Amino acid sequence: MATAAPKKVVLAYSGGLDTSIILKWLQTTYGCEVVTFTADLGQGEELAPAREKAILLGIKPDNIFIEDLREEFVRDYVFPMFRANALYEGQYLLGTSIARPLIAKKQIEIARKVGADAVCHGATGKGNDQVRFELAYYALEPSIKIVAPWREWAFKGREDLLDFARKNQIPIAKDKEGEAPFSVDANLLHSSSEGKVLEDPAQEAPSIVYQRTISPMDAPDKPTEVTIGFEQGNGVGMDGKRMSPATLLTKLNELGRANGIGRLDLVENRFVGMKSRGVYETPGGTILLAAHRGIESITLDRGAAHLKDELMPRYAELIYNGFWFSPEREMLQAAIDKSQEHVEGEVRLKLYKGNVMVTGRQSPKSLYSSTLVTFEDDKGAYDQKDAQGFIKLNALRLRTLAQRNRKPKP
Repeated sequence: MATAAPKKVVLAYSGGLDTSIILKWLQTTYGCEVVTFTADLGQGEELAPAREKAILLGIKPDNIFIEDLREEFVRDYVFPMFRANALYEGQYLLGTSIARPLIAKKQIEIARKVGADAVCHGATGKGNDQVRFELAYYALEPSIKIVAPWREWAFKGREDLLDFARKNQIPIAKDKEGEAPFSVDANLLHSSSEGKVLEDPAQEAPSIVYQRTISPMDAPDKPTEVTIGFEQGNGVGMDGKRMSPATLLTKLNELGRANGIGRLDLVENRFVGMKSRGVYETPGGTILLAAHRGIESITLDRGAAHLKDELMPRYAELIYNGFWFSPEREMLQAAIDKSQEHVEGEVRLKLYKGNVMVTGRQSPKSLYSSTLVTFEDDKGAYDQKDAQGFIKLNALRLRTLAQRNRKPKP
């Protein structure tokens, strides 16, 4: 069913070629007013050129929004996810997935502020990001109009886009003449690369694909030691110095990069139904996950720890599929956060040629008892004779089954 053309659109705008083409396409296709929003999520790029290019393309300065979201991103999105130890399909640290709800949230806030009736993203019709953006838009503003150019325009491929850029005097970087080698997403948590040679899962990823890490083979021959402090499941500092969430992750990224940590070559199952191959780099996040698991190992009760591990795949899948603002994710988050009340202390690690090794952990809330586990005299803290009844009760059903199965068949 046809819907009315948008009058004012808030575009998630990176300043790159694709979103610049989308900006111009919105103007020429709908004749609408365009508002650009550029989020600084720690992608490592200078954002001033995005403002300059938006002005070049006819956007009024009052309609250009650039916001530093690094602290909010890590504090309110990355850290809650890491409290859950979230991994999609057992490996992926969800670096792209977790950024989308924050960008969408800010777009909706800006749309309300400027009186826009629509929002727009640059995700393709084949990927997960279109789902993530749009589920978040609808969860926050149920009646919002959504413009998804990749599902609407008539361009058949990248040459069509480049031709449109030339005709509309949109600057094209020299390395963009022709097809770009990879589709890249980056933020403070990770970088991801897809496309071109990576579309053949049998081929090794070329070294040029890696942006955030040196090769583990080229990493120093001497391990790097680091200690990470935790409070309520969140990293709060490094080597005895308190740091803000974004500062801590930045520092861990530097250590991870120098030690070749956090590389992942993954074939994953997209929510839209296809398999895709991506190369991910999550240096600081890989260190933080190992440290968080380390501090949980001495502060979490066994039942809570095992239940968390059972819930984690469902939680990770919700984030991957774009359901950050769903009630079920919030319910799981409440349970996870309850488990983190006493997850505090310090974890010591060694970083060496792509490996993260926990070498020590201590906490004022530790449940570890050296008196109970010692092989020496425990002064009566544990009566080993009690184990006999414990084992017999647990074996009762197994013995009953064995007795039945041994009966001769009639």
